[in-house]
Order: sequence, then structure tokens, then C-alpha cells
Amino acid sequence: MIRFITGGARSGKSSRAEQLAAASGREVVYIATAEARDGEMSERLAMHRARRPSNWQTVEEPLALPEVIRSRQGEGICLLVDCLTLWVTNLLLADRDMQVHRETLLSALEVAKGEIILVSNETGMGVVPMGELSRRFVDESGWLHQAVAAQADQVVLMVAGLPLVVKGDSV
Repeated sequence: MIRFITGGARSGKSSRAEQLAAASGREVVYIATAEARDGEMSERLAMHRARRPSNWQTVEEPLALPEVIRSRQGEGICLLVDCLTLWVTNLLLADRDMQVHRETLLSALEVAKGEIILVSNETGMGVVPMGELSRRFVDESGWLHQAVAAQADQVVLMVAGLPLVVKGDSV
């Protein structure tokens, strides 16, 4: 089962994903895509680490997400990926081919067993950014979200801590 959880900043996406992973009854592997590029981000990452159960495995991988999914997936496993928009950011900053990476991710998800929970920030509800890199980020994130949502069994939009099921069964 693939669950895609999206929403705005501080909408409760990560907390909801963590609740679902804990309730899955499976061994949880938390795949973190963020990189601590400044002090504030280091604090955010520390907060996320502190709230994860000690028995969860953590894999920190900013770029090779599809490869980690392929190597860590399994029937008794719940992969929690937090988050896709940070992965997109990392790829753009590394000047990687987004289309190739998007297709590689979708291929990995297509054959993965177990449960996969993907978290991402909704970027398509605001104004079009002025800068070229920002516009490319919104475009690439939007295209990725559309493709992941099409492949997902369940899509949830988080608003003010409340899950709104957009596709699939209720949470």
C-alpha cells in the first residue's frame, strides 16, 4: 500500500505519517531526505529525531531515494519517506535530471512491497514564484505530486492537523 500525505507547512503531515507508521504493525524504516544546511534546519531535524520511537530504523539519504526504497522495502516493512519536496530541492541544487529521478522513483514504488508512506509539502496552492529556481521547484514538485498521487492507493491532504482523504479509504 502506498499512502501519499501532502499539505502546507505545519499542517500535521509528519505527525500523521508517524501515527500511521506506528499503527501499521510493521517494522518501520524512516527515510529522511533533509540536509542540515543551517542551524534552524538542524533544530528541525533534531525535533523530528526526538519524536521517533527508538526501535525505528533511520536512513538519511538526500539524493538516492529510489535506491533506498528498493533496498529496504519488504512485506513486513513500513517505509516512511519524509519528505519528497526536500528530495526535489536536493536534486535541483545538485543539478540532477528531475525527469529521470522522478521516473526512477515511480518505478521503485511500483514494485515495492509492504507499506510506503510518502510525505510532501503542497506547493501548488500559492502564487507563482518570481525566481527561476523557485518556479522550477514548484513545477517539479507539482509534476512529482501528480505522478505519486496517481500511483498511490491513498492520498491525504492535511489541513490544520486534520486529514482530508482525497483518494482511497478513510484514515
